[in-house]
Amino acid sequence: MEIALCYESVRPERGGAETYIADLMRRLAADGHGLHLYASTWDAAALPDSTVFHAVPAPRGPRWLRPWRFGRACLKELAHGLHDVSLGFNKTWGQDILYPQGGLHSASAAHNLRKHASSPVRRLARVVKALDLAHWSFALLEHRQYLGRRRPLVVVNSRMVREHFQRFLGVSPQEVRVVPSAIDTDRFEEHDRPRRRVEWREHWGLRPEETVALFAAMNYRLKGLEPLLHAVRLLPEEAPFRLLVVGSPKTGPYERLARRLGIAHRVRFAGYCPDMRNGYFAAEFLVHPTFYDPCSLVVLEALACGLPVITTRYNGAAEHLTPPHEGYVVADPHEHARMAWAMTQLLDPARRSACAQAARRTAAAWTFERHYQQLMQVIREAAARASGSVSNPPSGPPAVRGVGATQQRNWLLG
Repeated sequence: MEIALCYESVRPERGGAETYIADLMRRLAADGHGLHLYASTWDAAALPDSTVFHAVPAPRGPRWLRPWRFGRACLKELAHGLHDVSLGFNKTWGQDILYPQGGLHSASAAHNLRKHASSPVRRLARVVKALDLAHWSFALLEHRQYLGRRRPLVVVNSRMVREHFQRFLGVSPQEVRVVPSAIDTDRFEEHDRPRRRVEWREHWGLRPEETVALFAAMNYRLKGLEPLLHAVRLLPEEAPFRLLVVGSPKTGPYERLARRLGIAHRVRFAGYCPDMRNGYFAAEFLVHPTFYDPCSLVVLEALACGLPVITTRYNGAAEHLTPPHEGYVVADPHEHARMAWAMTQLLDPARRSACAQAARRTAAAWTFERHYQQLMQVIREAAARASGSVSNPPSGPPAVRGVGATQQRNWLLG
């Protein structure tokens, strides 16, 4: 098949969706599919040699307008190509398949309010959000993406996100395909784990006898660092414990909070970590008390490294866990005592060892190949819809064989 992929930037070194798209393209190329990337920037050296690149003008203007401009420019470029199926991964519309790896904006906005422990502050934040032009722009864009005349096949990476489609957009669960996320476990080969562990624990000033919990994120507030620090305050003082915080270098407010809580000596703020293996291999377990994650890759990576995991029910990756086997799932990040209890369980070496073994087994089951084969079923279904070979095609203009839904610019470009 000739497959078009649409994403503004594909530079795998940035991680996240960009790494995933590169992995997917390499696997598609191995199967002999023709690949067309529609993007504004990319790292050609990190993508298959057979890829045909289609430059989409980089969107300019205010934040609330840029996705609209990229989406429209992407459609115009797609209209010049002949593809069997097209995939969009973010704020684009008109592709045969939409795969919102970041979940729904409407769900993210609702969950973001949970960051505020105080009800009055939460209400004020809701008012402020209602006045945010970007919020309304992205909400309208979401309706354009999923509730237009010809609806795409929707792929999500967790049952939680499928439920969000029903709750926030009224999309039936039968119209949404759940393809659980997976990672390339080969990235986390452990042949040099002992060396990295010793080297980076020494680099970060972590003592050999300390049990280290890893917190890894860029958006510290959304991922629950503040309530986590409150939970650390509740841990037994005699326990040799250290919280290792990696990700964003902007740690000032959290360092001040740690000092106010009297736990500065139990937290190491390491800043940006260019190779996450160093963080995983230096730690004994991962704690990820997020307020919103469609399916956190850091959890899957930690499992692949044999780390027990503590996360929340607001993380689609929690669906991979069967507590207490690989770790624990807390109902809400603001439940400090419950979070502290879960960390205390993993301070026990025997409990931690059993969870580590279960973590490796779970990670081994959710291979990238398994994910790829499930996604290919959706791709074949979308290609059949676009060619008009399905028995009950969705409502909207008739598909044109060989060009896919994206080429029908008379209704897509509006």
